[in-house]
Formats: sequence, C-alpha cells, structure tokens
Amino acid sequence: MTPDPQTIELRAGALRLALRPDLGGCIAGLWHGSTPVLRSMEPDALAHPRQCAGFVLVPYSNRIADCRFEWDGQMRGTRCNFGPSPHSLHGVGLLRPWTVVEQGERSAVLELQHQPDEDWPFAFEARQQLVVDEQGLSLELSLTNRAQVPAPGGLGWHPYFPKRQRSRLHAELAGRWEVDETLLPTHWVKQNGIDADVVHLDFDNCFTGWQGQARIRDERFSLMLSASLPYLVVYTPPEQDFFAVEPVSHANNALNLPDPASHGVVTLAPGASMGASIQLRIQEVR
Repeated sequence: MTPDPQTIELRAGALRLALRPDLGGCIAGLWHGSTPVLRSMEPDALAHPRQCAGFVLVPYSNRIADCRFEWDGQMRGTRCNFGPSPHSLHGVGLLRPWTVVEQGERSAVLELQHQPDEDWPFAFEARQQLVVDEQGLSLELSLTNRAQVPAPGGLGWHPYFPKRQRSRLHAELAGRWEVDETLLPTHWVKQNGIDADVVHLDFDNCFTGWQGQARIRDERFSLMLSASLPYLVVYTPPEQDFFAVEPVSHANNALNLPDPASHGVVTLAPGASMGASIQLRIQEVR
C-alpha cells in the first residue's frame, strides 16, 4: 500500500466519490449514503488500481496483441503489464500517478503527462474532469498527442459494478466480437443487444453498434450509463461478485485489425486532441 495515499473526496447530496490521483487517477469508490453504487473501497485501503471502482482507459482500450503493433510502417512495442497475459492491457493511465489540476467540493480535474517509454511509444497528455451532483457522476476525458509525429489514439472508462442478487443489464447493440483463449477478438457475430440478469451472463467481449446508453438495475439502484462512445466492452465473470460495463472508442486489439480506423482508432496529428463524455445517472429503487 502507498505509505501516504493521496485521496480526494467529492460530495453532492447523498453521493460521495473517492479518488486516488496517485494510484492511476482511479475512482476508489462511489457511494449513495452508505451503499456502494460502484464496487467500492475506502481510498486509503486501496493498494492497486485493479481493486478500484473505475479507471480511465488511455491511450488505448483493452488489449494489444503480443504487446506490439505496426504504425506508420514501423513495428512498435508496449509491454506485458497485467500478470500472466501475453498482451498489454488497458493503456497507461491506470499505471501512473496523475496530477491534481483543480479541486472543489463537487469536481476535480486530473492530468497525466506521458513521455515515450516501454508502455507506450508516443508522448501524450490526458485530462479527466470528474463532477458529482445529486443525480450522479459525469466524466470528461481528453487525449492530446504531444509527439512530433501522428500517433494513434483511443479512450474509454472501465467502471466496476457490484453484482447484486437482482443485477440486470440492458443495452441496444448490433454485434459481438468473439474471442480466443487469450481474449483476443477472432470474428464478429450478430447480436441485437443484451437484456438479462447479470448472474446468467458470461462475457468478456467488445460489442459494436452500441446506441450510447446502458441501463443497469438491481434491488438498490436504477442506473443509466451514457457515453459519446460507439463501442461497449462487457465483462461478467461468473465467479466474481462484480461486473464491468465499459464505454470505449475502439474495438479490442483494433491496432492489429485490418484497417484500424474502421474499428475506431483515431490518428491524432501533433497537437491534436480527441475527447469523450460519460454520465452515470443514479436513482434509488423504492
């Protein structure tokens, strides 16, 4: 555990949002009163961002196969950053401390300056603004290319939700990428959506044709997750007491798919930026 953890708390009405800027700029917990809305842990008890309530995905989402990809005619390398996986996962943001740029009672702005290294070969700047109000949480996320050459870009958010007895997920979709044993996408199949109790789901897949909204309901809350992003990753491990519903800008391993741009990868010119907005609206079930 970090000897002196850096913590921030934002409050609005019954909502309390706890952040750990020093630990991947992650959300440690989100509570309505004493009840967790996201999978939550008190911020000073958090030892690793993978235990957290949610983190941003930057400058890419999900996996890069075998920790390498071709860009502008050159093979580029990343590194294995998640235990036994042969692939690099979830970007750079959750592995680095973020700087607190602004902080108020209901909002905070965190920033990350990245220089080329073994995790990502291009310089970039990322910024996240988190705002709570009585209705929920809003997140603005941006990525700016600080390299001297065009660079690929991707964004997303990886929230974890508690799997309760009556947790149910509804999302309008067009299709699903099937995966191999290492969870790389292999082929696309049609799927019109998800409308099921989470306990009956077993996904670790990226979905296309997302309509930008996902409803999550259980015996405590009715949640509406909205985002300006076109892909949705759903992770519902049957053996765990949590699940993830992740708005993202590109397909898994898009950098290694034919025509990455058609799978959501953005080419950022030097100094250019891309952004996304995400909202989580919260209603108590009465």
